[in-house]
Amino acid sequence: MAKFLLSLHVLASVLFIGPVAVAVSMFPRRARAALAGGPDRAADAGVLRVLHRITQVYALLGIAVPVLGIGVAQVMDVLGQSWLVVSMVLTAVAALSLLLFVLPAQQAAVDALDLDAEAAEHGKAVHGLRLLPMTAGVFNLLWAVVVVLMIIRPGSTTGA
Repeated sequence: MAKFLLSLHVLASVLFIGPVAVAVSMFPRRARAALAGGPDRAADAGVLRVLHRITQVYALLGIAVPVLGIGVAQVMDVLGQSWLVVSMVLTAVAALSLLLFVLPAQQAAVDALDLDAEAAEHGKAVHGLRLLPMTAGVFNLLWAVVVVLMIIRPGSTTGA
């Protein structure tokens, strides 16, 4: 049962968190291009909307990752180990950064596309966009640390 749950946990993390990480990373550059109103503004706006939708949908699907992870930890009887507690805290911080900073800034950028180009050019569009590259980087860094902790598992008896 542990191997099956672990397989589902890893598969869910690759399929659900991976697209979020990529979309979150690509969004800021595309948002600047779309809001600048260049010749490819319509194409950039379309890509921006798709990236935001990917972030929303896959973030929701990504809830399966910690749920499956807790199931794996219970079956493997490692739920109280410090490396796992740290991983769970970092996962919660990553989720909060996504919910409180990344998604609202993305939504603001998408909403700004509905304004006329002149208003967007005068800086009325997106205040949170300035911090979006940093919050995207923090989100991805948190997930990278969680992955490393899952692989290294300090105190593991398997030697892996």
